[in-house]
Amino acid sequence: MFGNQSGMVNGVLQSMGLNSIPFLTEKGPWLITYLFTGVWQSAGWGTILYLAALTAVNKELFEAAEIDGASRLKRIWHITLPSIKPTIVTLLILNLGNMVSIGFDRPYIIGNTAVREYSDVLSTFVYRIGLQSGQYTLATVVGLFQAVVGLIFVLGSNYISKKTTGEGIL
Repeated sequence: MFGNQSGMVNGVLQSMGLNSIPFLTEKGPWLITYLFTGVWQSAGWGTILYLAALTAVNKELFEAAEIDGASRLKRIWHITLPSIKPTIVTLLILNLGNMVSIGFDRPYIIGNTAVREYSDVLSTFVYRIGLQSGQYTLATVVGLFQAVVGLIFVLGSNYISKKTTGEGIL
């Protein structure tokens, strides 16, 4: 899809008379491709969770606020956001915990030797050092470090969330 010569995106760009973009072989375009695919990958799940939370909001509150003359922004601020606050807090805590474990699939699939110094993350480093180089001890230490930092992020964000909003997951 993002290949220099045979990729669909570059084919469309070339048919419009534009130059092809080296999506997977130069650092800047690779980062944009990586971020775009990440947003595309996770947008659906977040949308489903937030829509499920929004369906639980009492519709009578919106009707009462509209009768009282509240604007759309005031209804969002005073009804919608407080109603879905537990969902927002839970997803924030879980996403902070996942921040350290960037994942193996996207960097490994769209990374290559041309952008290795830019695309290497802890997961691909553990794979490369542990399985390809046979340095199992170092790979285990890095993986354990990654898990401990993720646990600290989850516990820390849960503690801060409980102190500031009274909501948490533990």
